[in-house]
Amino acid sequence: MQQTIQVQQDLREQRRADAARFREELQRQGTFIVRLLSSPGSGKTTLLQKTAERLRPRFAIGVLVGDVATERDAERLAPYAPAAQITTGGACHLELPLVRRALPQVAASRLDFLFIEDVGNLICPASHDLGEHLRVILLSTTEGDDKPGKYPKAFRTSQVTVISKLDLLPHVPFSVQRAETDARQVQASMIFFPLSATTGEGLDAWCDFLVQQRSRTLGDPLALPSRELPSPGGTVSG
Repeated sequence: MQQTIQVQQDLREQRRADAARFREELQRQGTFIVRLLSSPGSGKTTLLQKTAERLRPRFAIGVLVGDVATERDAERLAPYAPAAQITTGGACHLELPLVRRALPQVAASRLDFLFIEDVGNLICPASHDLGEHLRVILLSTTEGDDKPGKYPKAFRTSQVTVISKLDLLPHVPFSVQRAETDARQVQASMIFFPLSATTGEGLDAWCDFLVQQRSRTLGDPLALPSRELPSPGGTVSG
């Protein structure tokens, strides 16, 4: 005998509502949440290290790092900011309950910035809201400039693209212009930050942007940068 089971609750809607509550909860506490997506090896952890070095004299920072296994990234970041590893045991993305559970490990008191480094993957993380205020996708010059067209959802759901490893540009067949054009076909208002965490090129503009976005979102005039920053859709370079 066939039996029809009626499900009266939209689980996706519930997850979106949970993410919105988490975002509002941390916003009330003065915390701006930045989430990083990318393929493995694009330079997320190195970028977070250099970002923390620049921001921590003025701001309280915490970092949550997602990986399938090991605590290596959290160990790398620990000298620069309180960091906690979230190991998924095989899952290809982070989910909000994991973030909530790990947050007390890096937030003994109020944070100004919470950075969430998702599992290296351009597919699964794009479909999940972790309550971030800003979603940033990294595209390294070593990956090829065709990724925005091949993985459109990851770029369509992000507000910022960091083009990383700019110092390797002379040695790889990567066109910043082609990557930007490709990304804008799926996200017209995308903001771009070509930078090198190794040489420091572009890092000041990137950190100034984060401070400005936090101030705009939270209504907190904490030391806004003096330089002029682009409107959405602009490109910032060092």
